[in-house]
Amino acid sequence: MGTPPERGSQGMAMRRSFPTVLSDRLPETRDFYVALLGFRVAFDSDWYVALTRTDGDDVHELAIWAVGHELVPPPYRADPAGVILTFVVDDVDAVHAEARRLRLPLVAPPRDLFHGRRQMLVTDPNGMLVEISSPSTPSPAFTAELARRGRAAEPLG
Repeated sequence: MGTPPERGSQGMAMRRSFPTVLSDRLPETRDFYVALLGFRVAFDSDWYVALTRTDGDDVHELAIWAVGHELVPPPYRADPAGVILTFVVDDVDAVHAEARRLRLPLVAPPRDLFHGRRQMLVTDPNGMLVEISSPSTPSPAFTAELARRGRAAEPLG
């Protein structure tokens, strides 16, 4: 039997959540996420694009909203700042090869990080920083820190 849904302070169950990228380049942004990460276009209009990807039982969603649309309050119609969009994949090196083939703007090639991630960074057509990573072996010091806190490292497979 599954775990019951967590409830917010008003007893409300969350049905789904997904990030929405504000963009003045909807077609380019849509094509970026479709080509690099295999999203499928579920809805496409001149002001909103919904992308989905299904992996087994997992459904991933990403939305793109026209930054100049009347539903976006004027103070929020600016370039992205302070946000990193993260995608965890099975093989970051394969995604890196595809990003190079597509000649996408790479910020950092894949590298192993101390906390058990192999990470690459790119920017999307809006200048949003996008992290793509795969699980890797954490450093002994990080593994020891997790053990001190009663936690285990994320499984690699």
